[in-house]
Amino acid sequence: MPIITNLDVMLVKRKMSSKELADRIGITVSNLSILKSGKAKAIRFSTLEAICKELDCKPADILDYIPNEDGLTKE
Repeated sequence: MPIITNLDVMLVKRKMSSKELADRIGITVSNLSILKSGKAKAIRFSTLEAICKELDCKPADILDYIPNEDGLTKE
């Protein structure tokens, strides 16, 4: 998938655990893990906003776009 998350990096920078972030933004640790692993197919803007607020960052700090070499998205 060409969109990857850098949540682990940002959590380390903020010295915050996944459980702490999940509790603060009101989602389960399991759902946060899905976001961190890149297995999520979508993210709500409200969840993205809550993550950015708690981590004091911008969406671009936790999301990267890496195109496939062939330029096609693999589903």
